[in-house]
Amino acid sequence: MSESPFTRRSKKEIAELIDVASGKTPADLCLDNCRIINVFSGEIIKGSVAIFRDRIAGVGPRYKAKKRLNLKGAYIAPGFIDAHFHLESSMVTIPEFTRAVLPSGTTSAVADPHEIANVFGYDGIRFMLESSKYNPMNFFFTMPSCVPPTVMETSGSSLSAFDIYPFLREKWVVGLGEVMNYPNVLSCDHDLLDKISIYSEKRLEGHAPGVTGKALAGYISTGISSDHEATNLKEAQEKLRLGMYVMIREGSAAKNLADILPLVKPENKSRFMLVTDDHNPVDIVKHGHIDGVVRKSIKLGLDPVTAIQLVTLNPAEYFGLRDLGAIGPGKLADLIVFNNFDDLKIHAVYKNGVLVAKNGKPVYEEPLRPKSVLRSSVNIKWLEGDEFVYPKGKGKCRVMKIVPGQIVTRQLLLKPKLQEERIVSDTSRDILKICVVERHTASGRIGKGLVKGFGLKRGAVATSIAHDSHNIIVVGVDDDDIFQAVVRINKIGGGITVVVDNQPVEELPLPIAGLMSELSLHEVARKVERINASIRKLGSKLKDPLMSLSFLALPVVPELKFTDKGLVDVDTFDFVDLFTG
Repeated sequence: MSESPFTRRSKKEIAELIDVASGKTPADLCLDNCRIINVFSGEIIKGSVAIFRDRIAGVGPRYKAKKRLNLKGAYIAPGFIDAHFHLESSMVTIPEFTRAVLPSGTTSAVADPHEIANVFGYDGIRFMLESSKYNPMNFFFTMPSCVPPTVMETSGSSLSAFDIYPFLREKWVVGLGEVMNYPNVLSCDHDLLDKISIYSEKRLEGHAPGVTGKALAGYISTGISSDHEATNLKEAQEKLRLGMYVMIREGSAAKNLADILPLVKPENKSRFMLVTDDHNPVDIVKHGHIDGVVRKSIKLGLDPVTAIQLVTLNPAEYFGLRDLGAIGPGKLADLIVFNNFDDLKIHAVYKNGVLVAKNGKPVYEEPLRPKSVLRSSVNIKWLEGDEFVYPKGKGKCRVMKIVPGQIVTRQLLLKPKLQEERIVSDTSRDILKICVVERHTASGRIGKGLVKGFGLKRGAVATSIAHDSHNIIVVGVDDDDIFQAVVRINKIGGGITVVVDNQPVEELPLPIAGLMSELSLHEVARKVERINASIRKLGSKLKDPLMSLSFLALPVVPELKFTDKGLVDVDTFDFVDLFTG
């Protein structure tokens, strides 16, 4: 593993810390009367934590210090690390995300920017790296391995091994992002193996939903060492037994914590991490970020110290972040303070020894940073209005069945409702028309399918968030509303819209790649809540209809998905016709 970007210190800095740690000179700050979460030993120890400049000097005994603070028996733990997430799902920029989650204890995160990379390629990745500078939170990155995820869709960019090679030596880049195209791994695709080979000195992240047996062994043999896609105990156990680190995902669309947590035992706990993957702004505001996952894991019966280990020491050791993840001499002073494990309410957050959040509010000064500019990302062919009429056909159709709380779908074979031999939406059976409009090259390509489980009785919903290529995805009852929803997304330069009777009733512009807003996370969350409420008012019973919709175009997650190029049977990794006969 490569070294942490924090490990290089001058001889003078090392000598000064030695003097403080050994008690010869005073610390800058000593936090007294703490209950210290020791993730090394699995204990809770009473004592003090001494801080000198940006590092921890001593743990346990009381130190001489220029300033003292009595924590009155509060718990103190290492800052939380989200080991796998996509910033774009929060719909805000890195600075705004930081202001939202730093007060809840997240001091570091490992981001895979493949969402924005599928829109803007190299420029999108560079935008993320530049946005993370001068930020009071650590952002590490894994480089997108599959842009586009497959050849079955159109993205705004295509990144070869040659394209991502320049990022290898960036100190904040810790690995290769989730390798989603597992069929190409198993068929020894030349470019994908080049990426794996180039990044083999760092971590290789996995994404292998439902892959099992010898196929899984072949996938792991490449050096891919983790997976966050297990949705049940059996799948996670097989991956664990074959040497993978299991990232237990509890996000907005996919919630796997309750199913997989029983697998975590004292003898194997070092092989697990808790992650959010995709977390929408509403969930972050209501339930917190990684702290919410820790809180839920404790309520489900996981030992509290183990729960904290899974979001501190384990991800730090996995990614080789030697200065993070624990409270120990020489570690960076990324610390959180809270009173109990029941509500896990974070009262104070220290980043590099400096108080950056107190009582749920950021208290740091916003740093000055250059503003990065990206071009418009919505480029569709002129629409005449009849593009959403379906071709004629007879017999049964392949229908995507939404699985609530998951990003997988099921494939159903059902007779569609026809008018003049053409498919129309059937609200009586909750079978709706759903389309993907290519938005990067103005090709005019529109994939057409059917979905069951979305629940609309009228209107249409469209968004430029459609994992992972992020074309425009639209679901609706009436062709005119479907058309107007797509036109509206084009006019606002990307975002989300709800249209009823040819008029937008709620919308959120997302001018950054059609994925992110420049507003605060709380403002975005309020708008998203209004949009979801509007969708539910139109008949949907899904808890998070927007998140569910955004994953229906992801052709690397079973069973049936569709893209701008057509319907994809993920199990066979091939296109299939809408009509079966």
